[in-house]
Formats: sequence, structure tokens, C-alpha cells
Amino acid sequence: MRTVVMGAGRSGLAAARFLAGQGREVVLTDARPDPGPDLETALAKAGVPGVWGGHPPALLDRCGELVVSPGIPRTAPFVAEALRRDIPVIGEVELAHRVLRARRDGSRVLAVTGTNGKSTTTDLTAHLLRASGLPAVACGNLGQPFLEAVEGAASGTVFVVELSSYQLESVAGFRAEAAAFLNLTPDHLARHGDLEGYRRAKLRIFERQGDGDVRVVPAAHPEWWQDAPGAGRAVRFGWTPCEAWCDAAGVLRLGEEVLLPRRELRIPGGHNVENALAAALLARHGGARVEAIREGLRSYPGLAHRIAFCGEKDGVQAYNDSKGTNVDATLTAIRALPGPLVLLLGGTDKGASYGPLREALEGKLRRLVFLGAAIPQLTRDLGDLPHDTVPAFDEAVARALAVARTGDQVLLSPACASFDQFSNFEERGERFESLVRDWAGA
Repeated sequence: MRTVVMGAGRSGLAAARFLAGQGREVVLTDARPDPGPDLETALAKAGVPGVWGGHPPALLDRCGELVVSPGIPRTAPFVAEALRRDIPVIGEVELAHRVLRARRDGSRVLAVTGTNGKSTTTDLTAHLLRASGLPAVACGNLGQPFLEAVEGAASGTVFVVELSSYQLESVAGFRAEAAAFLNLTPDHLARHGDLEGYRRAKLRIFERQGDGDVRVVPAAHPEWWQDAPGAGRAVRFGWTPCEAWCDAAGVLRLGEEVLLPRRELRIPGGHNVENALAAALLARHGGARVEAIREGLRSYPGLAHRIAFCGEKDGVQAYNDSKGTNVDATLTAIRALPGPLVLLLGGTDKGASYGPLREALEGKLRRLVFLGAAIPQLTRDLGDLPHDTVPAFDEAVARALAVARTGDQVLLSPACASFDQFSNFEERGERFESLVRDWAGA
């Protein structure tokens, strides 16, 4: 019997390579017409044959298991045919979990899902565990596939796995000793049908939990999680007294323990307070000491390109939110900082109105700097606000830093894609940070 891997994305390739390395008969199938020279070479080296340009039903003959990439819904004809034939359909996350648990080496799994904040909470939890001297790796939807992390990790590692609703659709025996469901807003409704279908997919993160496991959940929204499957014990985070909370004085607490004032967090905004509280609960259950959690929260710089502090000079602070490639993301960044703000906007326009930024900027705007290809649209929607128009990126950054005053924050959160002047948002953010370093060191 062979295993068919459907989808040649990063998780599919990880699964195909691993299975071939275990001596299994594997076939990789992808809808793209050809793999391209680099992928073709990599697959040949791994001994994995590929079928390109579609998914012939004949591949399911003699198929003992189908491993699907997260982007492929269970309603896809090839997947539906596998299910009709009673062929097990799993994802790379389920495969990784199976491999890990078979080792019985003392490793543990912590998992994170939700609409927003998954990546920060996942990365922060791993940071807190490492601050306590524990071997920990952040993986999953965050970047490195879970299976790749399992292959490369030592015994006793704590795996902090970010899981999307797409990935959770294809779990079966997956179990996390602690799992967090951070929040819920409408997303991926075309895939899940409606908000309830999306919520049910998220709740699968708790499905296999036992009595000794915990579910980390928002205290303010019990309706999101109270009917969750599994036997895990709920531990809550929020803004009222519970297992992890931020009090009225702005102090983060873990049970009876004081952690730190929120002003000492380097990741700004109320949403990041909630992320920090959830991460503290996960890390504590993963074995981190309270003192290490406290120091880890204080030292965590944030994920790259997500409202990341990157320099200060003469009382002016600079923040890189190059990942803010749409209006909603930029709204989050604006709300996260106290202001006054000098905000850099622009790049490749995505067609949405920039008007919603007005209300968030009210009372905290120093100046806008419009840049890049989206200048006409920005001028149309926000041109009556104080602004400068500087098309080239480097000159726009220089202008923003020059007009900022003591106490201001200079924020790159463009509300646009980067493709007019950069290959991707990472390149844009790295350029911004390089310019800020030069400014701060001058």
C-alpha cells in the first residue's frame, strides 16, 4: 500500500520526504502543471515521484492513507473520493503527532489557535519556556512544519504548535497537553460555511484532551468554548479576576503571582496583553517557572514585522509593522500605540478604502507620510489630514523620522502590499529597520 500526499506546499513536501525516508511508498500530487527545476531536483533526491497537473483518481488505488495540505478542503473531488473509499485522510500535523508520540521520549505538545494573535502567542510561549531553560520550538502554521520540527528536535522538547482551522480539519488523534483558543471573528467562511462551522473547526484543538490537560480560553467569551469537546480543564485569561488577568492598575497576574505592569511589555496593545496572558498559562503548564515567565515577558521583542520596536532616539520610538498589509491590520497597530503617531502608509493598493483609519487616528495623529504606488488612493481618502507625500521608501522614512517629536512613535504600518518597491513585506520591514538603526546611531 502506498501513501498519497496531496499538495506540494511546505507541509506536503515535509510529509512526502519523511515518509520516503522511512521506506514508505509515496506519491506526491499537485495541481500545478510542473514542479519547476528546484522542486524536481529536491523530489528526485528524496526518491518521491510526482504527478502534476491534477489528481487522477487512479492514484487512490492501493492507497492506504491520503495526506492533504491545509489549503485543500475535504470537499475537493479527490479528497471526497478518498473518503468515499474509506481511505483515511489526515494532514501533516496528524502525521507529526503520530511520529512524536511513538517516541515516548518525554516531549510535550502545546497548541494555539484563534482568529488573531496565534503567531505571537506561539512564539512568545516558546520564548517563555526557553527562558526557563526548557528545550522548546515554535512550529506549525507559524512557519516550520510540525513534522520538520519533530524530526530535528531532541528528546524532551516542548513543541508549541500554531494551528489554523484548515489544519484542525484533518486531525484525528492529535492531543495537546495544553491548548489555547484565543479569539473568534469571522474568517475563512467560504471554507467553513458560516461562523459556527469555523468555530467548530477551531474547537477540534481540544478534542482529544484528557483530565490532566488544560484548555486556555478567554474569560470574557465562554460562549466560544463552553461546549468544547474533550475533557481538558478550562483555565481563563482576561481583564477580570481569573487564572491569568490584567487588573485595573494595568498589572498582569498569574493566579496569586504578580507578573509585571503591562507598560513593561515590549509588545504594545491590549490584544498583546491577552496574548501574553495566554502564553503565560501555556508556558506554566509546559513546565516554565513563574520567575522565568516574568523575565521572558519583559524581554520578548515581538515577532518580526508585527508592531516590533526597532529603535529610539531623542524620545522618538520607531515600530516596524510591515506585516500590516491591509487596513484592518493597520487599525490594530494604530490602536496598539499611545501616540502621537507619525504613520507611514502606502505601497501596492488592494482596493479597500483607507477611510476607516480616520477614527482610530483621531486624537493621536502627528502626521501621515504617503508613499509608493498607492499615493493617489491615500490622497483621495485621507488627504485632508496632515500629511507629506514622499514616493520613494527611503526618503519617506527619513521624512517621518525628521518630523517626529519627543514622545512620538514613528510607525510603519502601510495598509498596503509591498510589491511596488519590494519583493515582500519582510524585505520592506528589514529595510525600515536598517534605516532606523542608522538614524538611531547617528
